[in-house]
Parts: sequence; C-alpha cells; structure tokens
Amino acid sequence: MPPTQAESVIKNIIREIRQECAAHGEIVSETLVAFMVKAVVLDPSNGFNTDRTLIKSDVQKLVKLCVARLLDSKNPSLDTIKMQVYFDMNYTRREEFLEEHHRVVESRLGSVTREITDSRACIREELESLYRKIVSYLLLRSGLGSPTDIKVVREATAALQSVFPQAELGTFLTLSEKDKERQLKELTMIVTGIRLFNRDCGKGGEGIDDLPAILQEAIPATTQHIDSQLQVVQDQAYRYTAILEKVVKNPLLSQELQPYMLKEALYNLRQYEIFLQIILSDIITCAQEVEMMIKQLGAQLEQLKMTVKSKTAVPTSQVFPIFIALSNLWTSFQDETVLISVLSNLTTHLEPFLGAHELFFPEKVMQDLLDRVAVKTDVCRIKEHMEDRVNPADFRNLEWLFPETTANFDKLLIQYRGFCGYTIAATDGLLLPGNPAIGILKYKEKYYTFNTRDAAYSFAENPENYIDSITEKAKKNAELIQLLELHQQFETLIPYSQANLRQKVTHSVQTNLSHMRRENCSQVYPSKTASTQSLREGSSQVPRPQIYIAGLRGGQTKTTYGVKVNLTRGVDET
Repeated sequence: MPPTQAESVIKNIIREIRQECAAHGEIVSETLVAFMVKAVVLDPSNGFNTDRTLIKSDVQKLVKLCVARLLDSKNPSLDTIKMQVYFDMNYTRREEFLEEHHRVVESRLGSVTREITDSRACIREELESLYRKIVSYLLLRSGLGSPTDIKVVREATAALQSVFPQAELGTFLTLSEKDKERQLKELTMIVTGIRLFNRDCGKGGEGIDDLPAILQEAIPATTQHIDSQLQVVQDQAYRYTAILEKVVKNPLLSQELQPYMLKEALYNLRQYEIFLQIILSDIITCAQEVEMMIKQLGAQLEQLKMTVKSKTAVPTSQVFPIFIALSNLWTSFQDETVLISVLSNLTTHLEPFLGAHELFFPEKVMQDLLDRVAVKTDVCRIKEHMEDRVNPADFRNLEWLFPETTANFDKLLIQYRGFCGYTIAATDGLLLPGNPAIGILKYKEKYYTFNTRDAAYSFAENPENYIDSITEKAKKNAELIQLLELHQQFETLIPYSQANLRQKVTHSVQTNLSHMRRENCSQVYPSKTASTQSLREGSSQVPRPQIYIAGLRGGQTKTTYGVKVNLTRGVDET
C-alpha cells in the first residue's frame, strides 16, 4: 500500500476510534489514539501482521480493541500511556521553551510595532499620539506594569523623556523600518534600566513585581512539593517491587495476583517518578540561574550608584550599558518566573495520571503480601552489591567499564533508563535499578547495567537473547517503549502510525548513583497533611535532599545528560 494511502487508512481509523470513545463520554486526543493503535497492533496476542495490508475485518477488530482499551478506567497501563502522551505534548526543554516564549512575546508586539514604524506623523497632535504609543510599546515589551495604569505610564514617560525627548521624534521618523525597530528595543532596555534603578533607590518602581523575592519563595516551595511527591511514589514503588520479587520466587502467587495488574501499576509509578525527576532537574537549573542573577543584580545596581553618586551629569556612555545590562537581567528573571510557573503546573497536571492505586491494589491485600517481606529502597539494593564486581578477565570478547578506569563514567548513556536488563527479561518485566559499580557492559556501542554480578554474567552470555526478549515484552506493554526508551527498536515496525512520542533519550549512570546521595542529608521539613499526598496514603515527611545530581543541567552541549529530556535528537544521534 502506498504511504499516502496507508496514512489515510490510519487517519480514518483514528477518527473512528475517537468518535466511538466520544459516544461513550470519553474525549481522547488524536495523539493518544495514535499511540493506542500502535500499542494494539504491536501486541502479538492481537494477531496483527505489520507486514500485511489491513483488510476491512482487521480495521473493525483494531477499532474495537482500541476503544475497549481507551475506555478501561481500571487499567494502570492506560494511565501510564496517557501520562506519557500528556508529558510529551506539554514538556519542552528549557532552551526551546525560552526561545518559544520570546517568539510569542515578539509576535504579540507586532501590531503596536507596525503602528509606530509605519507612522507618518507631522502635526503636534499626531506626534504626541506617536510618543504615547512608544511609551505603551516600552511597557508591553518590558512587562513592567500596565499601559493602562496612569501611575505606571507617568513613570515610564518621565524615564523616556530623560533619554529621548519628544523633540527627537522628527529624527526617529526619518530612520528605516529596521533602524526604528532597533531604536525601540534599545530605548525599552534603557528606560527599563532607569526604572529598575529608581525603584532600588526608592524613587519609583510602580507596577514592578519583586521577581527575585517571588522566585526565592517559589523555587523552594515547588522543590519541596516535588520531593514529597517523589518520596511517596518511591515508597509505593519499593513495596510493589518487593511483592513482585516474592512472586518471582513463588510462581503460585502469580495467579492470585493477576487481577491486580501489579507490574503495570509499578510501571505507572516509575514513569511518574522519572517525569518528576526531569521537572526537578529543570527547577534546580532555575535555582542555580536565579542565585547567580541575584548576585549580578546587586553588583550592577551598586555599580550604577557609584557611577552617579553626587554627580549632576553622567556621560550616557557610562550609564547606558549598565541600564541595558539591568534590563537584560530583569528579562532573565521574568523568564525564570514563567518557567517555574509552567513546571509547577505540569507537576500538578501529572498527578491525576497516577490513577487510584488503592483501588487497583487495596491496602489490606498489600499488607498480607508484604508479611515477612523486606521492602528495599533503590539505594539499599545498590549498596548491597557495591563490592560484588564483574571480573573482566572472565570475558574475552566483551568490554566492561568501571568508575576508576573510565573517563566521564557518570555521563555514560545507559540503556533501559538504568534498570537491569537481565531482570526485565528474566522475570517478564520486573524493574530493578542497575548498579554501575558492578561494571557496565559495553555491547554494540550501547551501555548496560545490572543489579547483581550474577545478572551481569547471565546477560553477557547472550545479550541478543535478552535484548530481543525486552523488545517482545514491550510489544505486550506499550508503555515500556517510553519508560525504557526503546524508540529505536519500534520506529521501523509501523511506519505509518506516527505515534512515537518525541522523547528519545537515555538515562545516565548519574541518576542511579544519585540515589546514594538522596539519603545523605539531615534537614527535615515539617510534615504535610496526608491529604496533600498524591497516592492518598499516610506517609511521614522525609529529609529533603541537600545535594542534587551533578550533570543534570545539560549546559550548552548537544547531548543532555542526567535525567534531562532532549526532545529533538534520537538516541542514535547522541
């Protein structure tokens, strides 16, 4: 079937599924449906052949299966896929977000800019009107107060008159459009700098929010909230993991647990945890930027005070550059404020995708199964096997990497988001954290970690077997494609259903090692009420991490390390 025809068939299928769901009162996005189509086709138990053209009965069956899955309100897998789609559609990397934010601000200024640059004002009334428009433009571009607030307008007008009196409009009108735009931007920065300086001296600042103070309050509050969410979700994940390990050792339990979809519930928690870590890393970047900017702000204001101190006239060449620097710095404070707000909202909107875990898996059932079971944290698991290392001499043709002999060891991009590949394959999908200290296997230019030395040896005997097994598992549980970052393996399987989520990233060793640091802190915050916990269960407040993961910021390099998401480049391109 030609690509255009196949795409048309897929689009029709998606439309039909959305209509069916809407008829049952469930509004679903095109992206979610596209992903579900892919999930249903990939699952071998549904009997679709991806090499064969879909016939009418296939289409009917596909629509029916997709609708059934999308209407299944008691399925943690659906919650996870919805969470992945939501995050994909709403999260943007810091640099991309700020670029887009600035572009939107520019586009909003388009009409008022054109009114000024196209003006042919001649008579006094027209020139006064043009001057007022320039003041409005300055306020809109700077974001420092409303152009309809008379006090703000007076203050901005006075500042503008000190550097660009109305008499200079004649010269301004002779400039080219580009030069007019350039001068407007420069005037905005100078007037903004003057107003910020006057505010600091207690002589103005009407309509200017104290952004440094707002950020210094908002960042710790947001961080603390995410930390408490992380702790609750991790505690629950550790309990699920302990029960699933018990099941692995006692297959008779497997039948008893089947209705509870415990593995799918674990995937739901782990995906939520990963997204929170991504958001947290961005907030830590904001915190670092703000801390640096506050120091710069103090230094620039001090420099201005020294420059103008007891002088009646100061050369513009001395003060204009500082005013412009002040303005640019304030724009950065505005950027960080918007970014924190967006990240905070994203955190809030992810919570509903956790689903009602106590409905899936009642506390009474959980407690019975946890009887005589040790619940281990990820840190505890890693510490257990720190000395249990691979002996490279046991493997002639395989390369093993260790922290003391490998440069940038903590920045290696680990497969399966740092979970143990052997365990995922050997236990039909249990997620246990890999321990890089045991040794990292380098196989076909990719890196794998394991939770024990025995697991590492087993995987190394036949890596392809385990890699294929994980791919097959992900066909049955499509949420694993995103959770374990298996996009490469699946991109070619269904060429016409463009449902790949954009995140194509790998997990750095640093994240696993960072678990060690999360426990090494002493400050304790006051307890929150149980009602604020996302899983609606009692949980004591825990120490907040004081040392965060190194290498999370990503910097200016093309590859972003840590748990940062790079939306634009595939794993194979890093």
